[in-house]
Amino acid sequence: MQTRKLGGGNTLEVSALGLGCMSMSYGYGPPGDRHKMIEVIRAAVSRGVTFFDTAEVYGPFTNEELLGEALAPFRGQVIIASKFGFRLVDGKQAGLDSRPEHIKQVTEASLKRLKVEAIDLLYQHRVDPDVPIEDVAGTVRDLIRAGKVKHFGLSEAGVQTIRRAHAVQRVTALQSEYSLWWRSPELDVLPTLEELGIGFVPFSPLGRGFLTGKIDENTTFDSTDFRNIVPRFTPEARKANKALVDLLTAIAARKSATPAQLALAWLLARKPWIVPIPGTTKLERLEENIGAATLELTPDDLREIDSAASRIAVQGERYPEHLHRMVGR
Repeated sequence: MQTRKLGGGNTLEVSALGLGCMSMSYGYGPPGDRHKMIEVIRAAVSRGVTFFDTAEVYGPFTNEELLGEALAPFRGQVIIASKFGFRLVDGKQAGLDSRPEHIKQVTEASLKRLKVEAIDLLYQHRVDPDVPIEDVAGTVRDLIRAGKVKHFGLSEAGVQTIRRAHAVQRVTALQSEYSLWWRSPELDVLPTLEELGIGFVPFSPLGRGFLTGKIDENTTFDSTDFRNIVPRFTPEARKANKALVDLLTAIAARKSATPAQLALAWLLARKPWIVPIPGTTKLERLEENIGAATLELTPDDLREIDSAASRIAVQGERYPEHLHRMVGR
């Protein structure tokens, strides 16, 4: 697989597509079988994927442990990104916490679970309004100087936060949701990243699975699946939003591709410093997603996709109301 570089200056080179590992342990129903998840992770390595995304809160803790075991044979060959920023009480999220002492504690614990001497890319998972971003960036800078972290990242941060953090410690990458059905980053975030030389890592590049074409208004989710509380996934919204998937399916068919591959290829074509991290628990979906890295979209293809998509209004918010306060500062 081709590689891309995240961040200006001291760049971080990764595979053009990464693997988001959250769904293996958390968020989309019961955790996957550990042995099967290790098989998927190692299959990704064998197919050229070198960039793996996790966080302490996924599980919590179990996803980092999973990656630590699965990637142990490939030390030095892969890049692992993890995240800090939540307060956990009895294994459940209890608000945000990016206090410097907490960042240091989380980092030490993540290093042990991941079985590494340094975390390649450490993100602040969500902006904490109670802790100045300068203090957060300064703490990660200290961890970098101590050899425990290699690169600093932010997740779901707004432009002013990005600029303030970057002034203290170079931000290598921003991770935020971005796909054909959530294009808000194009307004001001992407121009800022380009100006500052910061890479972009879109999570949910397949719209939490919706852009694969495998979900419709009749699909039922496990009771523990996060999508049950997402406004964009009400049956009514799914029925309305199927128009976007139908568009992707029609264009993909002409390219001998799947709608998921087209959605990923569209992201890859946006900028050379964009590295999507689709997640999956299935080998066949892994193979399908990786196929997007070789799907070439012409300027005419991209114009057609953008023109057609611009005429479709996606229905439903991407987060329930109580979670909106944690994104986009």
